[in-house]
Amino acid sequence: MIEEMRLRDLGVIAEASLPIGPGFTAVTGETGAGKTMVVTGLGLLMGNRADSGAVRQGAAQAAVEGVWVVPEDGAVAARVREAGGELDPLDAPGAPGPQAAELHISRTLTAEGRSRAAVGGRQAPAGVLVDLAEQLVVVHGQSEQIRLRSAVAQRHALDRFGGAPVTEARAAYQALFGQWRASALEAEQLRADADARAAEAQRLREALAEIDALAPEAGEDAALASRAERLGNIEELRLAASTAREALSSEESDEPDATARLAEARRALERLGDDEVLAGLGEQLSELSFRVSEIAVELSSYLADLDTAGPYELEAVNERRAALAALARKHGPSLDAVLMLHADGATRLAELDGDDERIAQLEDAAARLAAEVDAAAAALTAARVAAAERLGAAVTEELHSLAMPDATLRIDVLEAEPSAEGRDDIAFLLSPHVGAPPRSVSKGASGGELSRVMLAIEVVIAAADPVPTFVFDEVDAGVGGAAAIEIGRRLARLAEASQVIVVTHLAQVAAFANNHLSVVKTNDGSVTASSVRRLEGADREAEMARLLSGLADSDSALTHARELLELARRER
Repeated sequence: MIEEMRLRDLGVIAEASLPIGPGFTAVTGETGAGKTMVVTGLGLLMGNRADSGAVRQGAAQAAVEGVWVVPEDGAVAARVREAGGELDPLDAPGAPGPQAAELHISRTLTAEGRSRAAVGGRQAPAGVLVDLAEQLVVVHGQSEQIRLRSAVAQRHALDRFGGAPVTEARAAYQALFGQWRASALEAEQLRADADARAAEAQRLREALAEIDALAPEAGEDAALASRAERLGNIEELRLAASTAREALSSEESDEPDATARLAEARRALERLGDDEVLAGLGEQLSELSFRVSEIAVELSSYLADLDTAGPYELEAVNERRAALAALARKHGPSLDAVLMLHADGATRLAELDGDDERIAQLEDAAARLAAEVDAAAAALTAARVAAAERLGAAVTEELHSLAMPDATLRIDVLEAEPSAEGRDDIAFLLSPHVGAPPRSVSKGASGGELSRVMLAIEVVIAAADPVPTFVFDEVDAGVGGAAAIEIGRRLARLAEASQVIVVTHLAQVAAFANNHLSVVKTNDGSVTASSVRRLEGADREAEMARLLSGLADSDSALTHARELLELARRER
């Protein structure tokens, strides 16, 4: 329930505070005073598209703030906390029953068209307001009456009324329909792409054969590059290795090599073995001599390897490198990409080669699911037919209480092409008088009749699918006299279970409100501005008289106004 709403610089309203509260609130005022801005403000709090034209002329921005009373736990509270907002608890902790809390929502709109929203003290996108509005408010105005004429809106209304049986049947149908549609579409796509997939399989098969023939290994290109560089410098390498080996251990030179000199030094120290220091140094020379011999042997092996390699190996290495480079250019920007293609290609080729089998499996699944979809659609149709009979009877009864004593609403469930919503077309047919043929409300209902049909439908659905707050904008359009009184009565009964806010121009409707707000227009000669005040006592009687006759001080109008208010008081 919305407890209070504050408007600033919205349309002609400079600043206003609307104390709404529970029950039935009527909003009245002269034409052009800004009554619709109340609904516009609510729309902004519900996430409706911001229109910079709603900003009061001369103002930099407009602002709307709303205070809602909601359960401290539940879907609304969860969404607020998910958006980072907070609720302000109202009830004392530990009190029995559900805890209530205040939710603060605000929306600002600049003259340049930018808007910002805040939920529970935290800035939030307008999408959060839309999510909350689905849980908090149902708004009905002229646009909703027009929308009610569409088959989609009529199906939605019937499904809401149908409750769990329709919801469960629709969910079961939609799950099966989705599976059937997915299988059928995949099979259709595979058949349509058969030539392209066959060509892809052939290209992949040839690529894998080429890769298998060359059998590259990870890192092979880098290893071959290093080997080619080594083989290309073979003479320099041979000279360096040979010189080093000769210096360490020579077989050709008459000059003593490092091995001979180390042996001579070691023998010289051994001749004086009694000295501990020299003996230790002699042992080190022995170790050094052994290490020099090992290095000399390694150099000899290295030279032998160089002699074996030669230009023929270099040619083979370069040929291999060229083959790998060509493979990379053809099947990937690098050797790693080629190896990845080889790793994934087998799986992809198996998938492509299995198209015929896959199509057969999908067609079998689609055929099996088609039968299940048909059964689920029949179950959904049956649930809708049962709901349609109950809704038609309930709305007809409501219409009788809305000064349409001879009216009948019939809801037909007609066969249609299967879709995600079933295979049903829903038609709301109204017979306003005895003997009148039932006609679609989209064609046969007048404005006043459509207003009452819409109200009757909403009232009946509210009993099965309750909504905390209803907002009706000119729900009484095209209605007057006794019909208007009956609308007022019905709105008052609806307000026993839900909060009801009605923007109206009819005293017969406003009389039944327990909270009467008036939008008052003032004009200083240069600027028109409006404010909102709560009416009681004589002020309310004067406003009712104005609604009845256009004259707030007419004795006859005042008398009639008092009669209406007294009638409403007796029935509350």
